[in-house]
Amino acid sequence: MRVIFMGTPDFAVGTLEEIIAAGHEVVLVVSQPDKAVGRSKALKYTPVKACALAHGIEVYQPERVRNEECIEYLRSYEPDIIIVEAFGQLIPKVILDMPRYGCVNVHASLLPKYRGAAPIQWAVINGDPVTGVTTMRMDEGLDTGDMIMKREVALREDETGGSLFERLSEAGAKLCVETMAAIENGTAVYTPQDHEQATHTKKIYKEMGSIDWSRDAQTIECLIRGLDPWPSAYTRLNDRTLKIWKAKVIAEGSDMPPGCIVKADREGLLVQTGEGMLLLTEVQLEGKKRMSAEAFLNGCPVEAGTYFKKG
Repeated sequence: MRVIFMGTPDFAVGTLEEIIAAGHEVVLVVSQPDKAVGRSKALKYTPVKACALAHGIEVYQPERVRNEECIEYLRSYEPDIIIVEAFGQLIPKVILDMPRYGCVNVHASLLPKYRGAAPIQWAVINGDPVTGVTTMRMDEGLDTGDMIMKREVALREDETGGSLFERLSEAGAKLCVETMAAIENGTAVYTPQDHEQATHTKKIYKEMGSIDWSRDAQTIECLIRGLDPWPSAYTRLNDRTLKIWKAKVIAEGSDMPPGCIVKADREGLLVQTGEGMLLLTEVQLEGKKRMSAEAFLNGCPVEAGTYFKKG
């Protein structure tokens, strides 16, 4: 098939690679405009753009896909299908209706659950045992189109937002190619979503990482893993930010108030929460490297009875 691929971040790179490997003709890649980074403000290619150029594929980066100029430019490529994954802009109906096989989106959740932003992190934060990817025929709504295929992915006990990102990216890439084959040979089944079962996720912000120690240990531990690697969960220790990277739930609690460090030894920092305790085993003090709690305590002793503060 003649394919226009629309995507921007790392998550979409694997899908573009799989489409190319499957023998489809990717006639154009559309990505968000490059952004200035660092002190030099040098423009950095989006990951999808870098991948496309490595394969000798033309890249188009419109400020707004709704502009008439963009619409006509895409039309000139006469695509059979448009694949959209983590592109970053809403696609207007005129583009959705353009290819004969429509526009297909690869979404990182089991729709209708987790429509919207950050479905990967929220699956970990919410402690879901299973998530997955869904391919759908796009309509004008936000992740509301008919579902085509799904692939479930079970979350591991130590799953982080970062590790799940990689696993769902790989699963989505393979599912996309399977979906394209089904569409092309006429075996694809389109299933409407149950909109009453839909849940929506919000964007992840840095401030979400501030740990509220009055919450239960399991909820905090899921937050820690879900916000790894960005923006990370954190607390305040003696007016300095302390990022928490790894922790273990201890079911039993103490008589101390939430946020109190009950014990600090080579095993880690044992902290009372609203329900149960957390054993912090990997941390990072501001200005320092990520390290084991034991190494941290060797350089920064902490006495039992010290309190963490909400960041």
